[in-house]
Amino acid sequence: MWYAIISEDIQNSLPLRKEARPAHLERLEQLKNEGRLLIAGPHPAIDNEDPSEAGFTGSLVVAEFASLEDAQAWADADPYVDAG
Repeated sequence: MWYAIISEDIQNSLPLRKEARPAHLERLEQLKNEGRLLIAGPHPAIDNEDPSEAGFTGSLVVAEFASLEDAQAWADADPYVDAG
């Protein structure tokens, strides 16, 4: 089943988000390689191709998981969780 994982960033989390980004992208690449990723991307804090220091307000991942519990476990293990 397809699940939408919608996350919200804490305020001023951009430095932590940048640090966690490579590990986050690796996990998305794994979903993509397994044919389970439909779409993923950030929510910029401002309407601009490069939000710069304004950062992001969160992210969206739409991916296929066997169950809601599996989707929740995947989301909980994402490096962005620790980054805020």
